[in-house]
Amino acid sequence: MKKEINSSKFKVSKPVIIVTFFLFLVLIVRLCYLCIFDYKVGSSTITAFIKNRNTTEEVIMPKRGTIYDTNGNILANDVISYTLIAYLSDTRVDSNGNKDYVENVEDTSTKLATVLGVTSDEIKTILVNGIQNKKYQVEFGTIGKGLSELAKEEIDKLELQGIDFTKDIKRYYPNGDFASYLIGYTVNKTDKDGNNWITGEMGIEEYYNDTLKGKTGFVTYEKDKYGYKIANGREYVEPAEDGNDIYLTIDSNIQLFLHNAVREAQDSSEAEWVLMAAMDAKTGKILGYSSTPSFDPNLRNMTSYIDPLVTLTYEPGSTMKIFSYMCAIDSGNYDGNTTYTSGSKTYTSENGGKDVTISDWRKEGWGNITYDQGFALSSNIAVANIVESVITKEDLRACYEKYGFGTKTGFTLKREEPGNINYKYQIEAATAGYGQGITTTPIQHLEALTSIANNGTMLKPFVVDKIKNPTTGKVLEQNSKTEVKNIANSATIEKMKQLMASVINGDNTNSTGYAYRMDGYSLIGKTGTAQIFDYTKGKYMSGSSDYIYSFSGMFPENDPEIILYAAIKRPKDGTNYIVPMVKEVEQNITKYLNIEEKDSEKKSYTVEPFYNKNVSDIKTYLENKNIKVLVIGDGTKVINQYPGINNIIYEDDLVVLKTNNYDNKMINLNGYSYKEANNILRLMGVSYMLEGNGYVYEQSIPEGETITDTVTIKLKNKYIDLMNKYIR
Repeated sequence: MKKEINSSKFKVSKPVIIVTFFLFLVLIVRLCYLCIFDYKVGSSTITAFIKNRNTTEEVIMPKRGTIYDTNGNILANDVISYTLIAYLSDTRVDSNGNKDYVENVEDTSTKLATVLGVTSDEIKTILVNGIQNKKYQVEFGTIGKGLSELAKEEIDKLELQGIDFTKDIKRYYPNGDFASYLIGYTVNKTDKDGNNWITGEMGIEEYYNDTLKGKTGFVTYEKDKYGYKIANGREYVEPAEDGNDIYLTIDSNIQLFLHNAVREAQDSSEAEWVLMAAMDAKTGKILGYSSTPSFDPNLRNMTSYIDPLVTLTYEPGSTMKIFSYMCAIDSGNYDGNTTYTSGSKTYTSENGGKDVTISDWRKEGWGNITYDQGFALSSNIAVANIVESVITKEDLRACYEKYGFGTKTGFTLKREEPGNINYKYQIEAATAGYGQGITTTPIQHLEALTSIANNGTMLKPFVVDKIKNPTTGKVLEQNSKTEVKNIANSATIEKMKQLMASVINGDNTNSTGYAYRMDGYSLIGKTGTAQIFDYTKGKYMSGSSDYIYSFSGMFPENDPEIILYAAIKRPKDGTNYIVPMVKEVEQNITKYLNIEEKDSEKKSYTVEPFYNKNVSDIKTYLENKNIKVLVIGDGTKVINQYPGINNIIYEDDLVVLKTNNYDNKMINLNGYSYKEANNILRLMGVSYMLEGNGYVYEQSIPEGETITDTVTIKLKNKYIDLMNKYIR
């Protein structure tokens, strides 16, 4: 029997229908409003809220620019490093349910110690302390930081339970304390957005931080409800802009010459500090600079934050006589043959105090001598008389200012100091004339010395050669020789060269620079020995070693190409260790750059094209001119040569001839200089590596063997065993 349905039970009243319709309408209107006006949800709009629930944005950090030397050798760059961590919580399991924490402390400690180069007890202590303190994970301090890819691989091979790594980018300096004050160092800093930047704190790293750091990019991608990236989902990438690369004027080979010489001097002298710089005399390029104490920027093991080149100020001593004499000569009133009585000179006090007597370093003097002789002998009284009878104390100050003393040079390093050349009384002007009572910096001396090498025109020192975009290769900045101003006439400069030559190469064996003399070299310059003022006691130190010894010079004499400045503070026994330091560097640079002493009696020749000519004929032709010849291969025809055509060579120079029958056999390179070995190997067309500097003493492939691998050549300096106590 079919049941009858009572329809009255499902009947909806009219008011309910009206209310329902009204609520539905309100909902529609509200939804439209939210869509049109992007209603806020908390601090965000609903559109952004929805978007952010389904997308994420990650910052892409740029690569910091690389710092190179002038030859493209890396001095500072970013490298990947790893930090070792150990999981200790027994709640950790991997995706397969296996334990993923350090369970066997003893075994883990023993195995890690073999890779990290520490004792197992050091590792064990860290792990045990972490477990006792219920740490989820621990790091291993300095012993577990900055690990290389190779170290990570070695640890991975151990397959240790609970051992893992975090990946970092760090700044790496492959040469350690090599020109570290110039290059500087970096630290990691977090900005307001939480981005971790490698940031320069000293030297080029600091000065050019904005150039090196680059710009961040970002990647935006879709994610699922669990926060994971959706495969094949929408993605937008704004690439980071890597920092620009900086090429310095530093030549790593010359830097190494200075580095080795300075450290030999430091080790021998036990001095408070030693410094030395080399500059291209014709351009103002800093070719090398080294000082002690130094630091390794990888470790930042600094004992001083003072950069000696631009920040260290001290009384320079008699090297200032160069510029005192230059001032007098340029005035037109100087007569080098004028005589005076050396030894001492007394000044009546200008402020009501006691009379003051100054003296030559040789207190008894040398009797009646000329001003020219006084320069070679480094007579203080000569300068004192000049600053009274030839020029005024006001003239001297004006000259010092014109030469760049008392002001910053504007060199590319922060925290440069101007020094102090202020004085008031005549006695103060006299002492200023021989470098006491005033302060200067090494970079000021280098700048002022350029005027002597460039016929009176002073050049601005610089250390950044160019800046390049690493992506496009475009050169963004190219620096070059900058003439500051002309500070002396040509006649003055020629006279100064003569005086500086008399210090080293003159007839007077009592000259203060006689120990710098070397056969075949024509270094010119001026020595300095300055007393050190003790500000705590208000007087000059008086111990036998309480001096700053210095040297300002250049070579070759007639047309200087290299300027050298060196100084050493308080070496033991009062011995001047600068002499062997300067001579060693001069010899090495001369050979490396093939600088010919222009005043030598050696004949010069213009290199001709020898291609396709008979080897025997060319060899005889060159040897008759006293030119050394090296023949590569046993063929009869020349197919390549060094030097190239139109280069200038001199007697005793080396010419390399490659023949048409070179069989890729190794030759004996023992005794050849760095430059010679480099050019020979390049002409041979083989893969090679030069280690050290100076002269070849070892090669990885013996003479006569076929070259199948990279040739490694080892070089070392010839030590100059020379010390001289009698130097002022």
